[in-house]
Amino acid sequence: MIAVGRRTRFVSSVKARSDASVHPVRLLASIGFAAIVAYLVVVPLVRVQQLALQDGAAGYSSAADAIGLRDAIVRTVLLASGSVAIALVCGTGLAWAATRLPARLRWLGVVPLLPIISPAVATTIGWAFLLSPEAGYLNVLWRKLPFATGTSGPVNVYTVPWIVTIVGISLSAFVYMFVRSGLSNMNEELVEAAEVCGSSSRAAFFTVVLPLLRPVLVYGGSTALLLGLGQVTVPLILGRREGVDVLTTVLYRFTSDAPPDYGAAAALGSPLLLAGLLIVAVQRAMLGDNSRFVTHGGKSFRAAARSSRTAAVALAGYGVVAVALPLGALVIVAVSPFWSPNIRVDLFTLDNFRELLERREIVDAVRNSVLLSAGAVLVSLPVGFVAASIIFKAPTRWVARTVDVLVNLPMGIPAVVFGAGFLFTYTRPPAVLYGTPWVILLVYVTVMLPFTTRFQLSAMMAVGTAYEEASHTSGAGFVRTTAEIVVPMLRPALVGAGTTMLILLSHEFSASLLVRSVRTQVMGTQLYDYWTTGSYPLVAAFALAMCVVTGACVAVASRLGGRGALDHL
Repeated sequence: MIAVGRRTRFVSSVKARSDASVHPVRLLASIGFAAIVAYLVVVPLVRVQQLALQDGAAGYSSAADAIGLRDAIVRTVLLASGSVAIALVCGTGLAWAATRLPARLRWLGVVPLLPIISPAVATTIGWAFLLSPEAGYLNVLWRKLPFATGTSGPVNVYTVPWIVTIVGISLSAFVYMFVRSGLSNMNEELVEAAEVCGSSSRAAFFTVVLPLLRPVLVYGGSTALLLGLGQVTVPLILGRREGVDVLTTVLYRFTSDAPPDYGAAAALGSPLLLAGLLIVAVQRAMLGDNSRFVTHGGKSFRAAARSSRTAAVALAGYGVVAVALPLGALVIVAVSPFWSPNIRVDLFTLDNFRELLERREIVDAVRNSVLLSAGAVLVSLPVGFVAASIIFKAPTRWVARTVDVLVNLPMGIPAVVFGAGFLFTYTRPPAVLYGTPWVILLVYVTVMLPFTTRFQLSAMMAVGTAYEEASHTSGAGFVRTTAEIVVPMLRPALVGAGTTMLILLSHEFSASLLVRSVRTQVMGTQLYDYWTTGSYPLVAAFALAMCVVTGACVAVASRLGGRGALDHL
């Protein structure tokens, strides 16, 4: 995956033009596009601050008076820092193990990416079925051991340590993604040189590999930290029973209570917004000159002589813990008439799945998820193409840099803050979109801007402008050159961007939770409502159906993108 947040490097053949030499129509079009993107990205964030500050900053006063706010702040810090620590250790170890896989088992390198593909709402509910203190299947299994005592526990999944652990396991996939990319571009000769000088494999890893991985560790760690700070799914689903709140769940409570207190919710979004911007700034400061970490050579990092069966066991074990166990618990509950600590095979039934098909709201939620995800991809691809073209071709430096900053801003801010901003912006004139699918579509397009732009920008920089200039010299116009030359050459990047966005949007939850309405639900939000009010077997069946729909989206994306489609993640 492209390292989001890396400063764009313009190729030497593309020189910035002065304002006087730029065609005025092109300049005005670029400025107009930048204004549209600014409206999508900046206006919701400004609206958050306006609500928090209006009436003499009444929103901040209400938020400060909220019960348990101090504890929520502490838990937010613990959740973010603890989950990132777990993710960095686990993700880096898994990436190292992936380089040591035997040739016939290299397909296991995809396993650590499964938590990104698997819907977080579904796997979190699966963890509840596994580790609930009374009826969790793993707890029940433990209590059947001869030395075990008690009728509850020993694990309580609804507590802070286990919420942090579950979030850390899921975030490991993002760190793995960055570190795997870094290792694939590292020269194996560097490690061999250290070993020739007497260093052991372990010492070479800590003294040579880790220091050279500093850029990807910073990128991966900062991404995981942003996701940890803005985490909604796990604390909202698991923390509700024990009253474990973080800033995001308190923010959601202010918007969902009757009557809602949007000012207080906006005030709670402010520290998350500032934290996101600060993390991005610290990330760039920590990296400094990236050329210090260039290690690419002619020899691949993976060496057959270093293959290890232990690496395969580690990757398979992670897949079992992170995905297989939660989904297995969902299957057991889904085919049972009720959730019980005792598994009764003789009572297994498919009635819960039949009931799913009979519930109109579930069918509507599935349809909305599929259509809105596909629609957002179709809108995001041309928007990203225009943004990447402006950044790459640089009609003027300030326009290019402005667009570059705007399209990357959603990556540095928790999705729940954008969801809140869109809620506050589109519930009043001039564009009242709340309660319609359009507001969800706009949120999806906005949060996907960094992905669609970076994929296409990277491809444009690799292709260059020679083919395009040759087409213009031969008499082809802008439209024909774009349709017959540029777009076909960018097809792999378009497929990669579309694949990534379709997978992420098919089970998006954080931003959707804030802008959904009773009439407009997607799979994740409808499943959460069922979790709070419905029967557990029906919830499990719905969660599995969500996994099937997401898997179908992955299959379609892989079909369109070929065998390497998932490599874009």
